[in-house]
Parts: sequence; structure tokens; C-alpha cells
Amino acid sequence: MKGKFIVIEGLEGAGKSSAIACIKALISARGIDVVTTREPGGTPMAEAIRECVKHPWQEDVAVETELMLMYAARAQLLNNVVWPALARGSWVIGDRHDWSSLAYQGGGREIPDAIIEPLRTITLKGFCADLTLYLDVDPAKGLQRAATRGALDRIELEKLSFFERTRARYLALAEADPNAVVIDSMQPMERVHRDVEQHINSFMDNHVPLA
Repeated sequence: MKGKFIVIEGLEGAGKSSAIACIKALISARGIDVVTTREPGGTPMAEAIRECVKHPWQEDVAVETELMLMYAARAQLLNNVVWPALARGSWVIGDRHDWSSLAYQGGGREIPDAIIEPLRTITLKGFCADLTLYLDVDPAKGLQRAATRGALDRIELEKLSFFERTRARYLALAEADPNAVVIDSMQPMERVHRDVEQHINSFMDNHVPLA
């Protein structure tokens, strides 16, 4: 039986890493093999692209360059990790996926959909997540949390207005997708994990055959 693809999305400081650890434990407890990935990254070449994207270059990085690098990394990850894992029946948990490009490059960078859509078509080939959990956080609060982890990268150093546009696009995507759930990550972490567990257990109840 083909596996399921669950994606965790959110701004910096939303708590994606701890939510993913929680989800992995829940799925593994059902006896299901789990693969975790991140974007950009997840393969040797995609990780190299990640470093390229985040590096503080001493030149302006064209928004089109950033966009195409994101989809190049995504193509590597899908072809070499995600699709093979799903085909063998593993479940995949993605730390970011296509929504990140729509939100960050489309919303934050204000790249028109007409430019993004051809790249989506080439890369995704109609593929989408079975479930997306969007961890919603106020951008200012999220960046404060992110700053405690160490130095911010090139994208994390953008102005607050960039992240406000990104958040607005995320919320619009979640509203339009019946397979998406918005979780308030401004709550205490134990409540965030409680909400994550509730939605993941409900999803598994509907998709995991009884033994």
C-alpha cells in the first residue's frame, strides 16, 4: 500500500521541529515506517542548494534565482527520496514543501503566480500532500524565537513586512485546501503538541487499516 505524505509548514520559530518529532513518534507507534525530510534539502545535492539559498552573498540575489533554486532542490528530493519512500509504503513527514515557495517567494517576494506555476507543473507533476499542518505564529514572535537558536540566515534577516506577507499567503493557502489544518503555535508548546496529536491520530484512524 502506498504511503502518505504529511507536511509541516510555518514561519521561522513556529515550532516545526518539535512537532515533527511528535508526529514521527505517533506514526512509528502504529508500526509504520517513517521517513523525515526537509526543504530545501534532504539529498546531497539539495543540501548544497540549501546552503546556496541561505548564504549571505555579497550581491543581490534575484528573486527568480531564489525561486528556481527552491524548485530545483524540491525536484531532487521528490525524485530521490519522497516518491520512492511512498512507493514502498513508508510515510513521509516533510519539514516544508511546496507551500513554502508559494508563501515565501509568492507572498513574501511577491512573485506572480504566472511565473511560479510552470515550475510547479514541471516539478510536482500534480503531486500534493495528503495532509498539511500549518503552525501559525505571529511573525515578530516567531523571529524572536528563531534568534535564540543562533545567527539568522539570509532569508531570516528580511524585514518584518516580508514575513507578514508570507503569513498572509500561508493562511490563504490553508483556507483553500480541504486537506490542511491550522494550528495556533502561539499556545504553550504542550497545547501545540496536543493539537498536533489530535489531528494526526484522526488522520491515521482514517487511513491506517485495522490489524
